[in-house]
Amino acid sequence: MIDKLATRSSAHRARTLFFHIDWTLLVSSLLIVGAGILTMNSFIGENYFFENQLVWTTVALTLFFLLSFVDFRFLRRTGVIVSLFVTSVALLLLIFIFGDIAKGAQNRFNFGAFAFQPADPIKLVIILLLAKYFSRRHIEIANIRHIFVSGFYAFIVFFLVLLQPDFGSAIIIALLWFGMVLVSGISKKHLLAVMLIGTIGFFAMWSYVFEDYQKDRILTFIHPLTDIQGTGYNAYQSTIAVGSGQLFGKGVGYGTQSKLQFLPEYETDFIFAAFAEEWGFVGVLLILTLFGIIIWRVIDNAARGATNFEILFGIGLSIFFMSHIAINIGMNIGVLPITGTTLPFMSYGGSHLITEFIGLGILMGMRRYSRAAHKDDASHEFLGI
Repeated sequence: MIDKLATRSSAHRARTLFFHIDWTLLVSSLLIVGAGILTMNSFIGENYFFENQLVWTTVALTLFFLLSFVDFRFLRRTGVIVSLFVTSVALLLLIFIFGDIAKGAQNRFNFGAFAFQPADPIKLVIILLLAKYFSRRHIEIANIRHIFVSGFYAFIVFFLVLLQPDFGSAIIIALLWFGMVLVSGISKKHLLAVMLIGTIGFFAMWSYVFEDYQKDRILTFIHPLTDIQGTGYNAYQSTIAVGSGQLFGKGVGYGTQSKLQFLPEYETDFIFAAFAEEWGFVGVLLILTLFGIIIWRVIDNAARGATNFEILFGIGLSIFFMSHIAINIGMNIGVLPITGTTLPFMSYGGSHLITEFIGLGILMGMRRYSRAAHKDDASHEFLGI
């Protein structure tokens, strides 16, 4: 009898301790992580990517649970956000001095046993910065000055990341700013002005900023079959891999495009194509469903945020995930240019995986002091209507 009571008491304490964890969100994320690890496993010989990703997953999960117990109300302070932003800019500047060059980009610090790519966690800093900025000014967003000021902060990071050059991360940063401006209640005329400025900016970057290989990728996207042995090779092999999976796939470990090295970078940029080849249309539907659950749970948790800051952070995090998912899958199936954007939770790499679980950990920490707000009321609040 005493043992039963002790067991019940322990179970109760565990439930109380982890009451703030959204288990549906966490389990969905881990299932996608598992699908990625299984896809990058070669089953024969060395399993460098497989083994390393297991380590990064353990580190990411540890940080997720630790951060979920933190009271993040301190992030509402302007001094904290400014410090994070200044540190981020400093890291991006230091990378031009001490950064390691890999595949034509100087975008990471190499520490021997592991490499750190600061552009990944800095995306979370941009979300926090914009959440802080718009949480105090969401009612005044009709004033175009706030659009330009917030855009200036985002542009500093965007420009430094683009110079590395990391075109994929730069696009994500731009989409984070644009998405958070939209949910903050931008007027239609200001939206048109922003789109016009963005168009002009694109042509200016095409002329003075983009590297030749970046231009080639965009041109290959417009004319995909013009150079399938050169700049269009990756995109062409990716579409073959996705299509060859058919309904049920070739089976785990039997993906010829990936395992026979026809599809380059199948552990990172093209993990979706490698997965689709082995799991087929049914597997793709499963992965997309899991991603849909993640986005739904992030937005649902955001809607219950204690203040506009928490709400906007959650919305920004959902934009972060949706941007990565749309761009990566788009380039895997040949409807978007190749940009080197990773697929959340699935692609190989420690920097992006840890960043994603840190983002979820912060969201869970905010969930500990969230409110049971009605979704419509919450949406009206952060949209400023």
